[in-house]
Amino acid sequence: MPRTGRRPGEPATRERIAEAARHLFAERGFDRTSVRAVAAEAAVDPALVHHYFGTKQRLFIEAVDFPIDAAAAIGTLSAGDVDDAGERLVRFALRLWDDPVVLPRLLGVLRSAVTDPEAARMLGTLFTRQGPVQLVRALGADQPDLRAELVGTQLVGLAVARHVLRVEPLASADHETIVAAIGPTMQRYLVGDLGTGGPA
Repeated sequence: MPRTGRRPGEPATRERIAEAARHLFAERGFDRTSVRAVAAEAAVDPALVHHYFGTKQRLFIEAVDFPIDAAAAIGTLSAGDVDDAGERLVRFALRLWDDPVVLPRLLGVLRSAVTDPEAARMLGTLFTRQGPVQLVRALGADQPDLRAELVGTQLVGLAVARHVLRVEPLASADHETIVAAIGPTMQRYLVGDLGTGGPA
């Protein structure tokens, strides 16, 4: 009988291609990363990249998928004193971005969002819809969409300055220094008075 299913070694080859793609997307962004370059990085034939992932955009989407349990994160961030929610969120983001599994994916999305619409959509989902808007609702604040977008601008700006542009002294500042500086702004965005005429 002929053998069916994936051949031995296929999952390892697929993951090697995905890892190569993560590295190149993080380093170059979407436009400057070619399928041929990914294949060379993974030491495979370019046809294998298309075989496993189809298009470059599909490769990007799968390669930068974030290994985060959003529901668990929201539960942790919304627990405790609401007055400390801003600091908790900043501290959580900083620790998450320092994770060697997460950082290449983050950089891939940040560097690619400028030129690729799918990457831009993923960035918007990650920094507004996937987490912040759910957190605002869990905290019971009004205007969750606006608040989530404001939180997203703060997080994206911090991530770009710290990990893409490497602006000093921000890039090398310790977590608690950044939490102390940005936490109050994040707190206002999450539950404070936005000055829009709506309830605080």
